[in-house]
Amino acid sequence: MKIMLFDAKPYDRLYFEEANKDFGFEISYTDSTLSEHTAILASGYDAVCPFVDCTVDKKVIDTLKNEGVKIIALRSAGYNNVDYHYAESLSIPVVRVPAYSPHAVAEHSFALLLAIVRKLTHAYVRTREFNFSLNGLVGFDLNGKTIGIIGTGKIGKAAISIAKGFGMKVLAYDPFPSAIKGVEFTDLDTLLQQSDIVSLYCPLTNDNKHMINRGTLKMMKPSAVIVNTSRGALIDSEALLDALKEKKIRAAALDVYEEETGIFYTDQSDTGIEDDTLARLISMPNVIITSHQGYLTEEALRAISQTTLSNIREFAEGRELTNLVK
Repeated sequence: MKIMLFDAKPYDRLYFEEANKDFGFEISYTDSTLSEHTAILASGYDAVCPFVDCTVDKKVIDTLKNEGVKIIALRSAGYNNVDYHYAESLSIPVVRVPAYSPHAVAEHSFALLLAIVRKLTHAYVRTREFNFSLNGLVGFDLNGKTIGIIGTGKIGKAAISIAKGFGMKVLAYDPFPSAIKGVEFTDLDTLLQQSDIVSLYCPLTNDNKHMINRGTLKMMKPSAVIVNTSRGALIDSEALLDALKEKKIRAAALDVYEEETGIFYTDQSDTGIEDDTLARLISMPNVIITSHQGYLTEEALRAISQTTLSNIREFAEGRELTNLVK
């Protein structure tokens, strides 16, 4: 099997080369994002491996088919960026990595939460300038607060465990709830109205795009903090910006953004960004944004590479595809 790995960063190469010692595939790497303009790079390859910021639509899939690609192996859990129905119609299976390290994302969400709640970024900048004043750095305890967990899959469950460790009351919303000790499941409106922190851990679907919008933001407490480490389009970014400006919520901690493609994972420090909404969010003192790095731990990268190559080996050997998107 010959594999073309798109949007490859140095850390991707490192962990895939390490994992490939057990598989022996021929892997090529390109830092280009898979798109209708770059799909031709897959010519002569059996498999392509795109990342979450690659748009794998009908045009891309047609090109991949024409160039002889037999399988699309996502190295992510999410697959909303792939027209997998169309790929299936052309007999090109789409496989994914359903779980790598749920703890990585859950822990990052609490790192963001603590950073915004305790104003750590402001404190860091001050002390770098030898300013040791504490004025304006008053935060609040997580202990005793109510956190609303939206999505109780593996990452959501890991977040619930962390929240309990802080002594927080946990409310949860999930279309398919399952009994979790010490967690009160409720409807979304009630969760938004009662939570001091709202944290999202759900995949993006056609049904939940912009689930956090002008209407739902109005339901939240003015003192509430929203955290999103899932998918950017779960939140209407312009509505969030307005809610922050109008002090309808206290703060936001984001690892994702709905228009992050072409911005996140790139260095734009010399040019700046043209997305005014993102630029304004970044400039706000009560917002912290990271560049979709919630998954970026040694353990997660190792699991992603191992599972991705295992998925391709199953296909090469004609076995049932454990992680087929269907």
